[in-house]
Parts: sequence; structure tokens; C-alpha cells
Amino acid sequence: MELKWLLYVTLLALGTLAVQAHDMDDDNDGDDVVDIEDDLDDGIEEVEESKPETSTPPPTPKVTYRPPVPTGEVYFAESFDKGTLDGWILSRAKKDDTDDEIAKYDGKWEVQDMKDTKLPGDKGLVLVTRAKHHAISSKLSKPFVFDTKPLIIQYEVNFQNGIECGGAYVKLLSKTPELNLDQFHDKTPYTIMFGPDKCGEDYKLHFIFRHKNPKTGKYEEKHAKRPDADLKTYFTDKKTHLYTLVLNPDNSFEILVDQTVVNSGNLLNDMSPPVNPPREIEDPNDQKPEDWDERPKIPDPDAVKPDDWDEDAPAKIADENAVKPEGWLDDEPEYVADPDAEKPEDWDEDMDGEWEAPQIANPKCETAPGCGTWQRPMIDNPNYKGKWKPPMIDNVNYQGIWKPRKIPNPDFFEDLEPFKMTPVSAVGLELWSMTSDIFFDNFIICTERAVADDWASDGWGLKKAADGAAEPGVVGQMMAAAEERPWLWVVYILTVALPVFLVVLFCCSGKKQPSAAEYKKTDAPQPDVMDEEKEEEKDKGDKEEEEEEEANEEKLGSDADIGSASQEEEEEEEEEEDRKPASEEEETVNRSPRNRKPRKD
Repeated sequence: MELKWLLYVTLLALGTLAVQAHDMDDDNDGDDVVDIEDDLDDGIEEVEESKPETSTPPPTPKVTYRPPVPTGEVYFAESFDKGTLDGWILSRAKKDDTDDEIAKYDGKWEVQDMKDTKLPGDKGLVLVTRAKHHAISSKLSKPFVFDTKPLIIQYEVNFQNGIECGGAYVKLLSKTPELNLDQFHDKTPYTIMFGPDKCGEDYKLHFIFRHKNPKTGKYEEKHAKRPDADLKTYFTDKKTHLYTLVLNPDNSFEILVDQTVVNSGNLLNDMSPPVNPPREIEDPNDQKPEDWDERPKIPDPDAVKPDDWDEDAPAKIADENAVKPEGWLDDEPEYVADPDAEKPEDWDEDMDGEWEAPQIANPKCETAPGCGTWQRPMIDNPNYKGKWKPPMIDNVNYQGIWKPRKIPNPDFFEDLEPFKMTPVSAVGLELWSMTSDIFFDNFIICTERAVADDWASDGWGLKKAADGAAEPGVVGQMMAAAEERPWLWVVYILTVALPVFLVVLFCCSGKKQPSAAEYKKTDAPQPDVMDEEKEEEKDKGDKEEEEEEEANEEKLGSDADIGSASQEEEEEEEEEEDRKPASEEEETVNRSPRNRKPRKD
């Protein structure tokens, strides 16, 4: 019990200190803060002199940045670590069908360090301005031809300021004689568009390729299905994310974010609209016959309205059984003029009309069942049937829903190798964004997955490791919070110590039993041995009582025989007693069977 009370008092004191410390932090004004700081300055020196040296926490592991280097054949690789835009061309084009004020591609691009970077020296391409058109592009080291090797596109994006409305997708520009990167704009032919895009609450990850119709020669955009994964975090967490597109010669594709697949499919089956048109189409010249009956049910032509069917009966009628409540104030209106209202001083009756006090609820009606003219409540009319309609029956002339007949599609074609797209010779960013400071880095276009993975490990992997090393753990965050709010220490102590004290209280505060070692030292019987001995003693006592009862019974029987057989002897003994002295008489009496005590075995 003493331990319990001690625990309760300790916890109560800690809780009181926590509340007081929290209240002091919230209630102190500016003057008090100055006084406290003066006192602390006087006391800190004394504490520092008496305080023992404490071990400082180990320094945060530092990640050293080195520019990534391709480990295999690449068609394009750019890390921007030279700090310049060498090899990149800024567009000077204008958008068609747009006002001249915003038609120019005059958005600014710069090579900068990322905000709050944990890797000094790691630079990237930054879209600097907002609400402007931006376009920049660069040639591949050699054109990529879609033949027998996969195509891998990979790059990094960081929405440093979040993103309101805008894109961060990349375009692989088609190899054409007319391609002029100086005039790169939204209508410049591209083969693939890939990357994140967002406006409002619509979060997208585009994969679009332009497919050439082999019969007409026209290009049509094919969009990949939307991924099932939730993409919102990639746009809002202000972290660098790695976007990867893998296209294989067997027409399969994979879309990865941070090296995790978020979408996959096949160019033949998972694009919209489909790559190949249908073999048959509806005949545009076919028309539905005038006598075609599409009605599955029709009104029964033989049905007749019943004579007692009253279509004019109202749906609601007054309740004739209703009675006006007692105390109903018929002569009092529900609303009356506010007696406390006064006409405003600036009220002009010529302009505003005659002033009338505003209406308020009649105070007399508050305690009464109601005011005004009482009316019977309305109830459903049991005789109401509504407008009569004949019942519906199956239409014997029903022919089904008419559809135009099918005819062979004159534009049908079958392309079983949509992977063989138009070759690409340049990569470009053509974007409009309402948010600035979008960070791009570490572009690579190659054919080997291992090369792309190594490039990602040396670039995005280092960023991820540096961010992880710089972020404090849970304990570090709690310590930092406690330094700002010292009263949190009491909360931490209560949170950690309370379960421990409860375990000790309920598990270890009972009556202490001596250990087996103590029994051996004192040779005192242990609890189980004592119990066994008590049981043995009890059994032994019961056995002795039974044996004693049997012996008594046997002796009683033998005494009875002796008494009946030795009556003559007793008479002779009495005669002899008269002759013997008193001492012998007492001795004879003591030997008598009647005075002899039974012997216990």
C-alpha cells in the first residue's frame, strides 16, 4: 500500500508541474520574459561550472555529391552540373491563335542549385518564371530508331513551391526535315510525351505517343490508361521524384515513379483510342424503318376504367375528427409590430415611403397552443386514386432496339507493331505553369535498364540518401521540441514511466514469498512441503483414531467375558480381603479388571 500511495503522489506532482510549466509559457508577457532571461543569464554560468561534461551526439553522416556518369551506351544524358545551358536551345517562337502579350515563349530557364539542397554542387534546370510559356530543347547524341531495342526515358522533377496548375512533362521530338529547335512550340511534331501534369485536383502522369495511320498517313495521339496509384503525394511533398518510362519491342510498357511501377500495359490493348480501328463499323446511311416498334410494353387496349374511379377526388382532405385545442387565441395575430422599434432619423417618407415597424412573433402566442384562425389539419384522402391509366402488357409487335447494320470499315488497318514509332532526334520541355521554380535534373535516354538504374543511383539515389541523413529521427524531433517547450519533458516522463510504474504496481507489489534459495539456507519447509506434511499428519491422526476405536471395542468385549466368568473369583477375593491388611486390600483392588485402564497401542 505504501508503494501505491507513493506512486500516486509522484504522478500527481509531475502532472501539476507540467500544467504549471505550460501555463507559465502561455501566460508570460514580454516584461516577464526579459526578467526571466536576466535570471537565467545569472544562473547559467553557475550551472555550466558545476555541470559535468556531456557527450555530444555523433555528427550527421554527410553525403558527398559526385556528378553521375553513364555506365553504358546512351542517346542523351544531362546532369547540368557544369552550371551552364550549353547544348540547350531556348525557343523564340510564338504560339498560334494566342494574344501577342502571352504568345511568346519568353519564360526564363536557369541552371541553379535546388532550394534547401542537401547536396552542394548538385545543380539542375529550373523553370524560373510563372504564368509564361517556356520552351527549351536539346539534340540527342544520335537519333533513336524504334527497332529491336527498348526505349528508356528517365528524369527527375521537384516541385519546390508545390504546383497549382502546370506540367513537368518532356517531349521526344520527331526526326523530321522541318525540325528547328529555335522555333520549338506546341505544334512541333513529337513522338512521345511523358511526365507529370496537374491542374486543380486532377493529378496526371502522361504517356502519349503519336501513331501514324498507315492508310491515310495522318497522326493520332494515343493516351495510356490512367494509373490506379494515388499520385497526389508526388506533387505536394516538395521532394525530388524519379520518373521512368520503359517501352519494349514486344509493345509492353512500364511507368515507374521512384523506381516503383505505377502503371503498365500494352500498346495494342491499353491505349485510348485503340491503335487499330475496328474491322466493322455502323453503316452511316442506314436508317430505322418507320414501322419499327421498340416498345417492350404497351397500355392494354382492352382495359376499361372502373365506374367508381373518381379522378377528381383530392389527395388531401380536412380531418373531421380534429378538435381545436383549448386556449387557442383566435383574435391574436401570429406576428405583431415591434413596440420597441423606432423610425430611423434619416428616414425620408417621400423617398422611402411610410415607415412601418418590423414584425416580430406575438409574445402572447408563446404560451398558447396557437394564434389566428384555427383550421383543421389535412390528412390523406382514403378515396384518392388519381388519374386512371390502363395497365401495361407485353407488346406482341416488339422488335428490339434498332441498330444500324454493320459494314466493313473502309479505314481498317492492323498494325501489330506500334512500338515502331517515328524516330526521335531531340528532347524538349514545352510548358506553361502558374508555379515557378520547378526543378528538373538528370535526364537520360538509353536502351539498357541497368544503365538507367546506375544513373538513378548516382543522381536521385544520392538526393534521397542526403535527405534521409539530414532528417532527424523521431527521438531527435522529440528532443528538439522539448528544447523549445521544456514542459514536454514532463509529458515524455509520464508517457514512458506510467506504463512501467503500473506494471510494477500490479505485478510486483503483492505479498513477497520467500525464494527456494532462502528455504535451503534456513532449512525451513517450503510451502509445498508444509502442505504435504499437514496432509500426512491429518491422515496419520485419522488412522490412529480408527485403530484406537477398534482396540477399545475389542477390550470392551474381553472385559465383558472376564466379568461373567470370574464372579466366583471375586467372591473369594472379597473373603481374602477381609483377612489381608489395608495395604494388600488396596493392591488387590487396583488389580481388579474393573479398575484396570485400557492400554493404548
